[in-house]
Amino acid sequence: MADKRRFDLFADFIVSRFAAPRVFDVAGGQGRLNEALTKRGRAVTTFDLRHKHLPVTYAQRIFALDEPCEAELVVGMHPDGATRVIIEYAAKHRLPFAVVPCCSDNGMPYNPWMRHLAELARASGFTTVEEVKLSMEGRARVLVGEPGPA
Repeated sequence: MADKRRFDLFADFIVSRFAAPRVFDVAGGQGRLNEALTKRGRAVTTFDLRHKHLPVTYAQRIFALDEPCEAELVVGMHPDGATRVIIEYAAKHRLPFAVVPCCSDNGMPYNPWMRHLAELARASGFTTVEEVKLSMEGRARVLVGEPGPA
């Protein structure tokens, strides 16, 4: 079972690490991370296909690389098939990203999947790529990417 504190823990990490006032939350489910970040002073748009969601800023659609860039940070908490898109979008727009991968989108086991994502971020031009562990149960490894100077 997933740790019920995961959204608050990830939100605390994001706020402590990034000054970004506007955040895209990709594959954000009902919008719980959005709610946690909004309480911490961030303006967040959650992208997901769910019809039922919390009363947060919500774009009921699949997040794609051609989404207009109206954020300074892209994040995902267990975004499943959207993990790679988060990294690619952040690279395209030279934004930092923070993602907590859960499942791979290609059947790859978890540890090789994490290595693959880090390699993808480096190959996409991120000069800082690191992993941080949240103090929670379950999949708690955050992959962070920050672009270098333009």
